[in-house]
Amino acid sequence: MTELTGPTGPTEPDERARLRYAWRVLSVVGLASILIALGSSSLNVALPEVVRHFGAGATAASWMLLSFMLANTVLMVVFGRLADMFGRRAMYLWGLATYTGASLLLGFCPNEWWVVGLRVVQAAGGAMLLTNSAALLTDAFPRRHLGRGMGVYIASFSVAQLVGPTLGGFLTHRFGWEWVFWYNVPVGVICLAWGAVTLRRTDASAGERGIDLPGNLLVLVSLGGLLFGLSQAADLGWTDPVVLAGVAAFAVLLPVFVIVERRSRHPVVDVRLFADRVFALDLLASFLSTVGRMAVVLLIALFYQAVRGEDPVSAGLRVLPLSVAMMIASMSAGPLHAWLGARVVALLGNVVGTGGLVVLLACVSAEVGYLPICAGMVLVGAGAGMFMPATATTLLDELPAHRVGIVNAMRLMVQNTGVVVSTALALSLITGPVPAALRPAVFAGTLSRVSPPAAGQLIAGYRLALAVLTAVSVLAVLASWAARGRAARGARRSGPEQVAGGPRLKGSAKRAGAR
Repeated sequence: MTELTGPTGPTEPDERARLRYAWRVLSVVGLASILIALGSSSLNVALPEVVRHFGAGATAASWMLLSFMLANTVLMVVFGRLADMFGRRAMYLWGLATYTGASLLLGFCPNEWWVVGLRVVQAAGGAMLLTNSAALLTDAFPRRHLGRGMGVYIASFSVAQLVGPTLGGFLTHRFGWEWVFWYNVPVGVICLAWGAVTLRRTDASAGERGIDLPGNLLVLVSLGGLLFGLSQAADLGWTDPVVLAGVAAFAVLLPVFVIVERRSRHPVVDVRLFADRVFALDLLASFLSTVGRMAVVLLIALFYQAVRGEDPVSAGLRVLPLSVAMMIASMSAGPLHAWLGARVVALLGNVVGTGGLVVLLACVSAEVGYLPICAGMVLVGAGAGMFMPATATTLLDELPAHRVGIVNAMRLMVQNTGVVVSTALALSLITGPVPAALRPAVFAGTLSRVSPPAAGQLIAGYRLALAVLTAVSVLAVLASWAARGRAARGARRSGPEQVAGGPRLKGSAKRAGAR
């Protein structure tokens, strides 16, 4: 039967059928995203119980969290490339199976280092899922509905951030530490079955079958070294040899990586994509925005424990408005994109988030009431909820089908790197004025009881950290503004061929994608 088409594409019944499938895909992707986000946020609360069970030291305890974050970040681009080669459906289902299987085995670990190792396996499954989630949505949704789908997808992470800490505490207290991992298993099995039924088989790329082994190795070593060095900055200080060695390894290997990728027949990261200035500015804005806002929840939770002496549950409730605001703003992405355009929404989100950081910087003190802190967090959360789906839409919309996976992986890798940089930067800045002997009390939340004068020094560190984060967020606004301006100029030059989101890699990047 011949498909009926109108002058601008498929007829309305065809679009309705495509939209019904798109929402089914979103149900699979959203459930899996909640699964991964819950796994990370719930362990943050349950970690002390896991550490006590194994009698683990500080190094093993930190690596239970750090191993997942590092492995997940450095594997993003690898699995994005493999998904473009072998098909996103297969990669997504393998990711679900890997994550679910690792979650089952984690509950049977004989010691703490088995936990660390299986968290790496779990992170590999998570990378397979996350690097394909937005790509599957981009393939499934009609273009004019993509912003709404992305908004719901981003909102699923906010739901998990709301539920995760409470769920982790409840499961650990009621059933034991094993259930922080085991609850993933039935949810993962349901998601795997629903995904196998729902997701349509996708064709693998016929033209790009090679694997860039040198490029993959350089990504793992250089980015892994950078993230490891940055993750140690809060504990060891920015001048420690470990931190400097990690940053130096990245600085030395980055130009080597660029040279290797430019000469590779099948690059894991096609550096020619960055010849498109709009694309490069979008990624830069994403990185700067993530650095500027991602440490806020951690900082405010520590503030109410270390300065105000509140318990972790009360401090956790204090930061809920940020996640609620982010969820509401993400859910509103579709109408906002239709009204203003994705690039304007991305710019507006960065402006709103920067305003929230300014409010927090202006009011942070030992005597401040909760209302101004709450207002600042709401603005930061709303800005993030506006920016994240908008920038995902502008980066992925209208890409060649066989490039969506790798570009989405690059987007996520940039964001994850921003998370580590934001956390390391903020924690090192707030603890800088505090005597080294008292810094463990900051992370334990007991500083105000151990040394009230040191709590005042911590406030000075908070002001410095928030000032730096605000400056970074201002740079994100400028990057979004520049990307929007270049996209508008490109649209005027190219005429109706351009889409509302801006020019889509019409030149060098598409030529590179067609190789």
